[in-house]
Amino acid sequence: MIDARKTLNSDESHGTHQPVVVTFTYWRESDGRFLGYLNTYPDHWTQGDDLEDLKERLLDLYREFAKDDLPGNSQNG
Repeated sequence: MIDARKTLNSDESHGTHQPVVVTFTYWRESDGRFLGYLNTYPDHWTQGDDLEDLKERLLDLYREFAKDDLPGNSQNG
């Protein structure tokens, strides 16, 4: 299992002109798929067929959580 930390650059800037940097942890499973989570939301995992697919799915999660209208989402950090 590979454990690594990477950074996503999101175009979501929350009203500022600075890009948001989103860090995440991922690993590759024995079946070749990638699993990962946003470091600020470690309870919400997602998977992708490859690393780029995983990044897209993680950005989708980030955009959902950034809306601040989801009940019960817990953020760490």
